[in-house]
This record gives sequence, C-alpha cells and structure tokens, in this order.
Amino acid sequence: MASNVNPTVRRRRLGMELRKLREDKGMTAEQVADRLLVSQSKISRLENGRRSISQRDVRDLCEVYEVSDGRMVDSLMQMAKDSRQQGWWHAFGDIPYSVYIGFETDAASLRVYESQIIPGLLQTRPYAEAMIVGAMPETSTGDIEKRVQVRMRRQERIQPPADSPTAPLRLWAVLDESALRRVVGSRQLMREQLEYLLEVSQQPHVTVQVMPFKNGAHPGVTGQYAILEFPDATDSSVVYIEGVTSDLYLEKAPDVQKYSVMYEHLRAQALSVEETRQFISEVAKEYAG
Repeated sequence: MASNVNPTVRRRRLGMELRKLREDKGMTAEQVADRLLVSQSKISRLENGRRSISQRDVRDLCEVYEVSDGRMVDSLMQMAKDSRQQGWWHAFGDIPYSVYIGFETDAASLRVYESQIIPGLLQTRPYAEAMIVGAMPETSTGDIEKRVQVRMRRQERIQPPADSPTAPLRLWAVLDESALRRVVGSRQLMREQLEYLLEVSQQPHVTVQVMPFKNGAHPGVTGQYAILEFPDATDSSVVYIEGVTSDLYLEKAPDVQKYSVMYEHLRAQALSVEETRQFISEVAKEYAG
C-alpha cells in the first residue's frame, strides 16, 4: 500500500464496512460489545472512524459477524493496517483538528461559509499568524509557529506543487462582509490579505463570493461551516462545524442535505463572482488609504 494513504479516510471507510456487517447480522452495538466484553462506546467509535482500529479488533468483529469470505477479512485487515499509518500532519505533533485535516486532504471539493475571518486555505502567512495570536493569546510562540506551518501546508490542496499527482481541491467560499472588515494584525496586513484573496480567486478551481451587510439576515447567520465531498462514491459527504473544545462532524444524509440547501441559498444571495472581486478590491483600497 502506498505511503500516502490517508489514515483518517481509511478509518472512516473501514468503520462503514464494519457497521454494515453488524447491521446485516441484525445485531446492535450493545450486543456486539457484550460479546467482546468491551464498552458500547468503543464499538460506536470504531464504526464512526473516530478511533484507531487494530487488526485484532477487525479479526474479533469478523468472528462475531461470522464473515466466511477470507478475501473480505483480508481486505478489512489491510484497511486496519493502513488506518494506523500517520498522515503528514502528525509530524507537527498534537493538532486539535487533525480529523478535519485528514478529510480535507482527501476531499475532492470543499464548500465553506465563513462569518468572521478569511478561511484558512485562503490566508496569507502574516494573517494566519496574527489570527492565531489573537484567537489564542495564551499559546506559546512554538505552538503558534507550528499551527501556522500546518495552515500553510494545507494550502497545497488548492495550490499543489508542480510535481504533485493530486488534483487541486475544488474550493467554493462564501464570506460574510465582516471577514473583510475585521482588521486582523493591521490595515496594511489586511490590504495584502485581500489582494492575495483576489489573486487566488482567479484560479479556475477557486470561487469566492461575499455576503454584504446590506443583505441582512441570511441562512449563514448561525455561524461558519464546511461541506466536504470525496472522489470515491462510497465516501459520503461530511459537514464540519468547528468548536472551541470539540468539533462536530455530520455525516447522516438528511443533515448533509439540509446544510447543502442552506449553502445553495447563500450562493444565490451573495454577490456574484465579478461583483465580489470589485467589492474586495474596493475594501482593499480603503485599507490602503
């Protein structure tokens, strides 16, 4: 197996397969937990891909589900082995949103709504640093630099190296006007950030729209969120909502559909692409003045 296997996505796929085997067997998570003498929460975490799964766990579950197809067992065991590999982000130590980075690394497209700040994939390095310093004032200098480096590395998804075999991420970002008006760092820094935003938005796989204040209430007033879609049809879309102490991942089809419909309303109500570029340009000039 290639060394660039995404452990986050691999765990998720494996969890989906194990859940399907359990449901086909007509067993509840509680019944499986009782058979294996483990907690029900462990079975749930294994199935939702939030917990690392060992080959022994897979072997035990296959025995409970009476899986007789040796090739299927071998495939699941290999997935478990791959899921324990480390993604590039693990080299930076403990990253609070590492699960999200794993999803983002493997995603084919990302739709994001930001109400307060410029999205991480579109930030300049100075903006990212000032944003992290302001949002987490008690963070050490070393941790700040680590977070900035991770954010810059993530941007390779929309601006991959020339020799990268991976297609760039299809990014669609709707930003509330407050993200442009909020002075992070300094006015000079903001001017440079907005000029960079204009530059990146010229790329064919990046679309940026602004939701102006004059539009009043809209479906995004409850806060930021992102919708990730994957190239493999077996991987369902994920809605990501960032939290202070923990993040929320919604994967059920009705939840994803609801947020997708909200996003269509956001795109329809926001300024057009050309109007957005003109708007950002004007705000950048205000900072220059």
